[in-house]
Amino acid sequence: MTAGPSRRTVLLTAALATAAAPLAAVPARAAARTPKVLVIGLDGALLGRIQAAATPNLDALMAGGVTAPSRIYAEPLAPTMSGPGWSTIITGVWPDKHLVKDNAFTGNAFAKYPDFLTRIETAKPALSTYAVASWSPVTTTIFSAAVDSRVSTPSAEYDTGTTSRAVAELRDGSRDAVFVHLDNIDHAGHGYGAASSQYTAAIQTADAQVGQIVAAVAARPTYASEDWLIMVTTDHGHTDAGGHGGNSDPERQTFLIAKGSAITAGTTRHDIKMPDVAASALAHLGIAADPSWGLDGRPLQTPVADAFDTLRPQLTTRVDETGIGAAVIGFTHTPPAGWSVENTAMGTGGMTEWRGWSFTTDEFWTAAERGQQRESNVRARNVFAVADGDEWVDKSSSGTFDSTLVGPAWPVTGGSTAVLRYTTLYRQESPQKGEVLVSWNGATPVSVKTYTADTSSRVEAITLRVPAGATSARVRFRYTGGNNWFWTVDGVSLTAS
Repeated sequence: MTAGPSRRTVLLTAALATAAAPLAAVPARAAARTPKVLVIGLDGALLGRIQAAATPNLDALMAGGVTAPSRIYAEPLAPTMSGPGWSTIITGVWPDKHLVKDNAFTGNAFAKYPDFLTRIETAKPALSTYAVASWSPVTTTIFSAAVDSRVSTPSAEYDTGTTSRAVAELRDGSRDAVFVHLDNIDHAGHGYGAASSQYTAAIQTADAQVGQIVAAVAARPTYASEDWLIMVTTDHGHTDAGGHGGNSDPERQTFLIAKGSAITAGTTRHDIKMPDVAASALAHLGIAADPSWGLDGRPLQTPVADAFDTLRPQLTTRVDETGIGAAVIGFTHTPPAGWSVENTAMGTGGMTEWRGWSFTTDEFWTAAERGQQRESNVRARNVFAVADGDEWVDKSSSGTFDSTLVGPAWPVTGGSTAVLRYTTLYRQESPQKGEVLVSWNGATPVSVKTYTADTSSRVEAITLRVPAGATSARVRFRYTGGNNWFWTVDGVSLTAS
């Protein structure tokens, strides 16, 4: 977190003793067990530094649950700061909805997109909610007064006080949903940098505090009759030198560690993103998300299959892109089963990675060129498709960029309607064009949508009228241009309306 309201100035100097053994494996949920949620936020923590440090309690949670590294936005969507970061995690929507751009929270849309504890209180007011934070805006601004109890730890007590309060509530109280914010890792990052011994020591101190908090859950008299979902996450990363707010990969790194009855132990996933914390907490408590809420998160308990994600095992390292780290794995031109790429009109030469539609990841693609809004592709998950004319021409080429991504033959019912859904980000510069076409029963494709203006990250839903007699449909995404910008596509589906 950069300098902002109520930032602590006290650095913990003594590590707490490691707590009792981490939470034991949770058996499958029985009907009589009561669902409960615990979210622990470790401000400014880097997953890689956690994994390299002596962190037995966080290691135990990872071994017993899922570990999900991910990345966040950068400007112009929002800087990599705590205000936007915690707002995204706690509300379940990205900054273009909650409108938090810094640590002042000016112009926020929390009334429209409230925190997940407030949604719990609205949906099930009998449930008890509690939030405690070392950084006071979390509990004074992001969480609303509808939460049963919001506690901002006095500065003199810092994370020690936050931990003791959380332990007392969890061990002895009757809360159903608890949020805990610990701040000292971020403080050490600002003061000494993420590559420092002080940052590592802060991680180890936080690990001991996480151990105390998790042990308090297991020590509850009613624990055997309860079904706990425990999630640990962070709002942003840090540079080795210290600080954040920019668009470098370390600053954009986040993660989720989650353990619960519906989660397979010892797994790693790449389809989970920051807004999923709120959605997962709601789902665990039996609160179905209303479409009118506009949540960007989805429950981690119910993964959504995506054809592009099946390509992760075959992604390779760079070929021409010297700006991408040599060890970073992240692209292929081979489409998933049932898909194809038509490059008969594609120009020659250019950057190998981006010659026609490619399948890539956020980590790989944004490293090709930072600060050009690639970081705004927040609603794509895991592996996605991209047509990037801007990067293609960074090596000698001839002709124009003209490539078509072709989907599988989806079954349809003639005379009915179907909905084409996909996630997209489109940045425009003339004469570039993106066109979505549909072919019924193999006939000539017809255009159903054209992109000739900037389109922010969003989920598109296009209702199609299926011609009488049609039994199948193929969707095409055609991108044409030269030294222009880019178009991303992910999560494509065609279903009956």
